[in-house]
Amino acid sequence: MNIEFVGRHVQVDERIRSHAQEKLAKVAKFLKEPIEVHVTLDAEKNRQIAELRIAHRHGSLHSREENHDLLEAVGLAIDAVEEQARRSRKRSVDKRRRANRDVAARNDWPVEILARESVGHGGAPQIVESSSLEIKPMSLDEAALALDTSRHEFVVFRDASNEKVNVLYRRKDGNFGLISPEL
Repeated sequence: MNIEFVGRHVQVDERIRSHAQEKLAKVAKFLKEPIEVHVTLDAEKNRQIAELRIAHRHGSLHSREENHDLLEAVGLAIDAVEEQARRSRKRSVDKRRRANRDVAARNDWPVEILARESVGHGGAPQIVESSSLEIKPMSLDEAALALDTSRHEFVVFRDASNEKVNVLYRRKDGNFGLISPEL
């Protein structure tokens, strides 16, 4: 986690830095690396302003708090960002759980599972499990989103532009591959 402090009309001392670093360590539990934190402290007459911007792998968080005490303003801003991070993490986890529950509820494995012993011994392979697959018309972008939310390594879809059946699969290097017919 990289933390940058900027003081406008305020001297940023070690007490403020250490307080912010301690509280930001709690926030880091909810975010994915790399995390960039930008803390801006400002003093205007009788009010102290703390503004926090956190950029992380899945987005950014922002908070601005005012108080008569600068240390308290920093604490309130970090608490607000921590709550945002908690909600964001909870939404992400819930989304993954819902996707897994939907896939498990449909129980439509789009593959045939063959017995290992029956393959390559001259005889016909023995099918252990089979299921049907619904091929939906969608664009390549929609298929990529479906693959991201799927627990399978591929998505079979009918290309909405040319009505041909395609297969989008996840490669071992993390990229996507596309198999489309020549016809």
